[in-house]
Amino acid sequence: MAKMQFKAESKRLLDMMIHSIYTQKEIFLRELISNSSDAIDKIYYKALTDENLTFNKEDYYIRISADKDSRTLKLSDTGIGMTREELENNLGVIAKSGSLAFKNENEAKDGFNIIGQFGVGFYSAFMVADNVTVISRALGRDEAFKWESEGADGYTIETASKETVGTDIILKIKENTEDEQYDEFLEEYRLRAIIKKYSDFIRYPIKMDVTRSRAVEGKENEYEDYTEEQTVNSMVPIWRRNKNELTDEDYQNFYFEKRYGFDKPLKHVHISADGAVVYNAILFIPENTPFDYYTKEYEKGLELYSNGVLIMEKCGDLLPDYFSFVKGMVDSEDLSLNISRELLQHDRQLKLIAKNIKNKIKSTLLSLQKDERDNYEKFYKSFGRQLKFGAYSDFGANKEDLQDLLMFYSSKEKKLVSLAEYVSRMPEDQKYIYYATGDSVERIEKLPQTELVADKGYEMLYFTDDIDEFAIKTIAKYKDKEFKNVSSGDLGIESDEAAKVAEAEENENKDLFEAMAGILGDKVKAVKASKRLKSHPVCLSSEGELTIEMEKVLRSMPNGEDVKAEKVLEINVNHPVFSSLKASLGSDKEKLGLYTNLLYNQALLIEGLPIQDPVEFTNDICKVMV
Repeated sequence: MAKMQFKAESKRLLDMMIHSIYTQKEIFLRELISNSSDAIDKIYYKALTDENLTFNKEDYYIRISADKDSRTLKLSDTGIGMTREELENNLGVIAKSGSLAFKNENEAKDGFNIIGQFGVGFYSAFMVADNVTVISRALGRDEAFKWESEGADGYTIETASKETVGTDIILKIKENTEDEQYDEFLEEYRLRAIIKKYSDFIRYPIKMDVTRSRAVEGKENEYEDYTEEQTVNSMVPIWRRNKNELTDEDYQNFYFEKRYGFDKPLKHVHISADGAVVYNAILFIPENTPFDYYTKEYEKGLELYSNGVLIMEKCGDLLPDYFSFVKGMVDSEDLSLNISRELLQHDRQLKLIAKNIKNKIKSTLLSLQKDERDNYEKFYKSFGRQLKFGAYSDFGANKEDLQDLLMFYSSKEKKLVSLAEYVSRMPEDQKYIYYATGDSVERIEKLPQTELVADKGYEMLYFTDDIDEFAIKTIAKYKDKEFKNVSSGDLGIESDEAAKVAEAEENENKDLFEAMAGILGDKVKAVKASKRLKSHPVCLSSEGELTIEMEKVLRSMPNGEDVKAEKVLEINVNHPVFSSLKASLGSDKEKLGLYTNLLYNQALLIEGLPIQDPVEFTNDICKVMV
């Protein structure tokens, strides 16, 4: 019996695959089970066209057994088997797949499909085994053959005996090393866990002898272990069942079984797509934020299956970052998988599925916002920040997808409202969507800058999250309505008459305002008469794109960006304080400086900005009190 050599390129591929391609050694069992499932599928295909062949599904299964003493793991199937020539072609030439060839010759019928499309999955066995033996008897043949190999050195093929059609794969499991514990692949509980993780939805029974415990007959409180054969996979995935047969409880149980989260999901979506790309998906909108959600450690993604076989636990390409909170799975037969079945090519099918899923998530959230407002607000409390980041990031590339999902606290409604709801209530004469920023609703309601907008009867949106204004600046317009900060220099509210009065006051008090600006120096861009203040003596407004709130956020970041908004100190000329200011201009320049600094620091405190010199500020207050 001569040893045959793998081709040189096959040797290199085998070595690379064992040491590089697979990230987890447990994958080998998934690969072998998938191959066995393919072998049974092939008999099913033949039965469709061969009237002499009947396919009774109960006769077909995969069996796994481990022997710790001999360190062997055996996987048997009742599939189509292989002839000597097929063993030579399929196992002797790495990356030549019998499954792929069979698939090309037999288009999928009745929803069945061949999983394996490349020929290296079988060789993952060498990650855990020193020796691999394959004994196979092909359908319609009396003779069986044994293929055996210890890896890249080559393989042998010889005749063998096997009573039934099918294939046995026997792995001689490696001895433990300092770095690897290969014993785990001989442990019943570990094998069951791997099967459950990757191959739970293989459509044929995967059988194992399972250890159970029972009371010893005639003896109280004494138990004995025994083994019985059990099917360890569920076979029928929930996503392939009719939606009408499933209850909310079924979906919730699936959510808990898959450990997508410890909360109860707010909403589930069951997709059965049969168009340009065929796939099934179950998506969940969670209620609570995972503990690591807003950290670098959080990994987004959906579970990805190919024909019921788990390919990736987290396929990040299926979700945009702004929908990274979505949990669930996708199962498709149309994806092109690379040789490891772990890494996906960025092909058209995957992108199409991702696009469809994105649109489905958006429509589901909009429906939740409209029809289940309480649930949407629960969701938004947990993940609204992520939606805002999504609108802001990538220079607003995703704002069209997200702007209808955003909500902010309303000055009139006293609750969260959407932009669409705000615009629907706007009076005809209102030019802008007005908003105010601050640390809390309570603080914003006390801002002097809100007085004129409130007096006009216009609704305001309150921005209390540090990302809010950045997101809105990126969106820029909603339904042709621009956004306007109530602290902006021009609110677009003043009448022509009011503008003339303000201009006259500005000219009348020009010397005072210039003197105050000189005292404050580069702290402000200008000092002017306010058009917006009613009862408060002073406030800060800003000019340019960078607002005061944005300055606060940027300065608070770890890199501490040294940025400054162009601040304008606005003085209420109708407030009693103003008469004291005017009086001090000609008579007491020291007092003018005192009043100016006090008003400026007061305006800073209102904005929640730090005072440069608190001691000086308190001393100034004492001077006024004396």
